[in-house]
Amino acid sequence: MKILSWNCNGALRKKLDDVNSFDADIVVIQECENPSESDLAYQNWSNQYLWTGEGKNKGIGVFVKKGHKISDLKWNGTFEITGLKSNSSSLKWHSSELKLFLPFMLNDKYIFLAVWTKGKPNQVFDYIGQFWKYLQIHRTDLANKKTIILGDFNSNAIWDRPDRWWNHSEVIKELSEMGINSVYHYQFRESQGHESIPTFYLHRNEAKPYHIDYIFVSDDLIESCKLSIGEKSNWLSKSDHMPLFVDID
Repeated sequence: MKILSWNCNGALRKKLDDVNSFDADIVVIQECENPSESDLAYQNWSNQYLWTGEGKNKGIGVFVKKGHKISDLKWNGTFEITGLKSNSSSLKWHSSELKLFLPFMLNDKYIFLAVWTKGKPNQVFDYIGQFWKYLQIHRTDLANKKTIILGDFNSNAIWDRPDRWWNHSEVIKELSEMGINSVYHYQFRESQGHESIPTFYLHRNEAKPYHIDYIFVSDDLIESCKLSIGEKSNWLSKSDHMPLFVDID
């Protein structure tokens, strides 16, 4: 099974040949437009898909090829921090408040969670904080075999803040305790925050590289995964993010 995850930096309808070059079974694209509100060629290419977003041009799309089948899991739930004297509404949150997550099942066998974390200047739980909140709600849903979490997390351990228990390193620790780990870090034997291969170039500036896109899999799959990351010489003209491609044997 071949899986592609890529933040295409918009206008996916103009980059379909680039995506097709991977010959992937499952294509997960962040920052893509809604096929139902785009041109006919994109709609025909999309065929079977799921999409969620904020406005017709900014969302996550999941596209399946080669006869595979996907179904929307439509997860909904709430989580509340208890044991505090405060009655603040901020201690309780719902799945629908968190951006952007798309859970689905492949072939009635594999559990996927597509991720494109969002943030705002006045938001305390931004980016990885959004994922941490989602994880608290759906920990049981994700703590299963044949589970894959992938996408643009906009996060790295280099931005950890010790006064935030939802920082990147703590999330990685929680996932590991659930039996879910990063394919990149397992394969290349690198630690979080010390990645040698970037997945993102800020403003497409080669002098500002970061590793903020990930593919996590449950431990029953990780030995059979082989991951590669697109070269900037081939992809920087198309997006500020490099594609991540994993083959699960």
